Amino acid sequence: MSHFQLSFRSSIGRKLWVGISGLALMGFVVAHLSGNLLIFGGQNAFNTYAKSLENLGPLLWALRIGLLVFFLIHVKFAIEVSLENKRARPVAYQKRNFQKASLPSRTMLLTGLTLLVFILFHLAHYTFHVVFNTGPHLDALGRKDVYTMAVLGFQNTPLTVLYIAAMGVLAFHLSHAVPSVLQTFGLDRTQIGKCADRAGLAFALLIFAGYVSIPVSVWLGFVQLPGAN
Repeated sequence: MSHFQLSFRSSIGRKLWVGISGLALMGFVVAHLSGNLLIFGGQNAFNTYAKSLENLGPLLWALRIGLLVFFLIHVKFAIEVSLENKRARPVAYQKRNFQKASLPSRTMLLTGLTLLVFILFHLAHYTFHVVFNTGPHLDALGRKDVYTMAVLGFQNTPLTVLYIAAMGVLAFHLSHAVPSVLQTFGLDRTQIGKCADRAGLAFALLIFAGYVSIPVSVWLGFVQLPGAN
């Protein structure tokens, strides 16, 4: 891969960076879900996981900053690529091919910006505790009780509905992101690329089901506060 191809100033470079950053963000989505599912193991399992992340110290902050950089790159160049495509496409061509493009592909920019707003809200809720304040709490071992914080949060019906809706937007975005990344790296014509759309849909549905299982289980009472039984 040449320096020209990875240059932020070239159209090809911007598309490649959208793909690279997209892969990094998809990796985070999977890793974050894997950790969150530990809530089904109970308070100790979930708080132990949270404490292990906290113990990473400077490395955790390096990972957070790196993720933020990838996120900003993805948003910036996705917007630029979208605007470039619109400018390069004649109006008549747009009308003729509008039905060929899937709804997720036509709304990638909108769903991406919607997710940005949700992420800011999610941070304000669970990280900075400035909305729907549910923490921080401490467990019996003196650790941050993220388990209790999560359960209290999802016992709030409007918050649960908002979270499920946001995960729906995420799944919608991911359903096109997978085939789009394969196309960016020239894999759309390979054997892998032939099932890209189905793979994208399957991945999106799995991510949606995984994330939504948490608030739904709390809301239905399957996951409860310590001592609630």
